[in-house]
Amino acid sequence: MSHTKQLSDILNNMKRVMIGKEETATLSLVAMLADGHVLLEDVPGVGKTMLVKALAKSLNCDFKRIQFTPDLLPSDVTGVSIYNPKDMVFEFREGPIFGDVVLADEINRTSPKTQSALLEAMEEMNVTVDGVTKSLQQPFFVMATQNPVDYEGTYPLPEAQLDRFLMKLNLGYPDLMEELEILERTDQQHPIETIHPVIEKQVILDMQNQVQEVYIDQTVKRYIIEIIAQTRDHRSVQLGVSRVVPSL
Repeated sequence: MSHTKQLSDILNNMKRVMIGKEETATLSLVAMLADGHVLLEDVPGVGKTMLVKALAKSLNCDFKRIQFTPDLLPSDVTGVSIYNPKDMVFEFREGPIFGDVVLADEINRTSPKTQSALLEAMEEMNVTVDGVTKSLQQPFFVMATQNPVDYEGTYPLPEAQLDRFLMKLNLGYPDLMEELEILERTDQQHPIETIHPVIEKQVILDMQNQVQEVYIDQTVKRYIIEIIAQTRDHRSVQLGVSRVVPSL
């Protein structure tokens, strides 16, 4: 079954909010269908958070937002067990990581200890709290935003954290005509308020399954592996590709 129309509807929704950023919107959608995660890095005010919101509002999924700050704790991300005196048991309260689409906003504004709370979830689709491992639901898609590391009050993401992202994208400033169109569109009502879901959760899962079924010839697989191997030994590459994706 073709899902071309649904994908087109999602992109059209995002284009209504993000003027002139069609390529970034498309790549974000590609990453989601490939069951990966996206890191958006750029200066403040270019629409990183708005891009994630536009995608999330286009999907009829559970959307969660984590605003990373210097005082954020790992338990604020994963959740915490709270004692119930009535039943004399500890009850687990899920954190925002238990969403279908998770916006990790300004991820490099918090400490490395809290950043690491995302590691297990993004890699293994589960989190461990108080020695108990809890599975995350599917789909599970993280879009994180960060400011450049030379900005005051930022903590560079460790390599282990960066490895969890399939793509790292930049938005950049709009040009003169694009900025004029942005002003005209926001004179009365912000475009993000006009977006409605155009796709159901099960359809997203079906799309992800179809991506895994795409045939890749052995010749193409070998070519990919050879490129990956070269990144590990090339003198101009600081850290090569860690591994190939499971579908290869």
